[in-house]
Amino acid sequence: MERHKPAALIIGAGIAGIQAALDIADAGYPVYLVEREPSVGGRMSQLDKTFPTLDCSSCILTPKMVDVGRHPNIELMTYCEAVSVEKEGDTFRVQVRKKPRYVDVDKCTGCGECAAACRMKGRVISDFDEGIAKRSAIYVPFPQAVPLKFTIDPNSCLMLTRGKCGKGPLCQEACTADAIDFEQQEKFVDLDVAAIIVATGYDLIDPRTKPEFAYGIYPEVMTGIEFERLSSASGPTMGDITIDGKKPKDVVFIKCVGSRDSHTGVPYCSRFCCMYTAKHAHLVRDKVPDANITVFYMDVRAFGKGYEEFYDRVKQEQVMYRRGEPSEIYRRNGRVVVLAEDTLLGQPIEVEADMVVLATAAVPRADAAETAALVGLEMSPDGFFQEAHPKLRPVDTEVDGVFMAGCCQGPKDIPDTVAQAKAAASSALGVLARREKQLEQMDREDGIEDKSND
Repeated sequence: MERHKPAALIIGAGIAGIQAALDIADAGYPVYLVEREPSVGGRMSQLDKTFPTLDCSSCILTPKMVDVGRHPNIELMTYCEAVSVEKEGDTFRVQVRKKPRYVDVDKCTGCGECAAACRMKGRVISDFDEGIAKRSAIYVPFPQAVPLKFTIDPNSCLMLTRGKCGKGPLCQEACTADAIDFEQQEKFVDLDVAAIIVATGYDLIDPRTKPEFAYGIYPEVMTGIEFERLSSASGPTMGDITIDGKKPKDVVFIKCVGSRDSHTGVPYCSRFCCMYTAKHAHLVRDKVPDANITVFYMDVRAFGKGYEEFYDRVKQEQVMYRRGEPSEIYRRNGRVVVLAEDTLLGQPIEVEADMVVLATAAVPRADAAETAALVGLEMSPDGFFQEAHPKLRPVDTEVDGVFMAGCCQGPKDIPDTVAQAKAAASSALGVLARREKQLEQMDREDGIEDKSND
């Protein structure tokens, strides 16, 4: 009997997981791509532009998302979680939990009539839009989602939380495809794989850990990822940068919010903050040409190809870079004021602002310890996953056959994430090829035994 080709499991379907999946699948091996959210895409799907070329993030990412959704060698398992991993010899036995969408994905056409009819329309905070916009209880995270299938949020759906929705669920009435199924239950799928790539990404620190910046108190103060959704053409404001419906005239950016800070427990540099702040400053200059833009920084780290040139370009766009760490944000005469010390001038300064954007630190995911225990990974002191060797084996782990890619290993920008994903895929392909040869040898031996029995 001919044995199946060995397969790979990838946990996390951001740009790292997507790239690794495509590389392995293109080499002819089956891939299980597991993502806990309803759509692939990860953090990159939330971005507007990418530095330093200012390419549209969606224009780069969406074709890859479509490719993993259509690839014959990739089984896309969205809204799923790996719940157990056991290694038996050269095989990992993985159990994946399929969470109920309460929507039959085979019937759903993605038309959106259900979301338009939902009684909770416009009342549920959109996590994808970072709370700037609201959605229905039945939703797709964003218009380019893959798969473009609706999901019912069990925490906000009246039918699931209260057992009733008026005289009947309006989403069910509106769905002409009869795809709504409130009887769905979670299911478990068992997989046998020869290699695993962990690409679970990162979180951003809660700015409330820095109360001096008054995040959550003053609406003028927002995070960098919230600004991304505000400036994105596919965002809640269609790319119009406004605060309370008005264009900001004075905009302040504060870098290293939480990074390189012993008080927040994040002693490291988050790497991409300097560049995305420069990008944000450029976007404000582009969309609000007469705005006064100030960037407070401790140091500027423009380490990538074309990054220093992009930083120089932004400075020439009349963006004021002031070296100094702000100490407080407060309100005065109806406006917020940023108090800081200009360390080059050696004196305190106050800058009034209509908008303050915080470049928050990249931190390990809240469930990183659970993922590490699940797969058997070690964690470095900063809470990210520990590679086998930082120089010689940067994508390997101490578990044979398990690799890592992207920001789960440490903060990095998109080019480095893609490069590491391709390296992890290459390493996994080595394992898959060796396992395939072992299976072929077993097939040959079985054939010899079969002939000897005739």
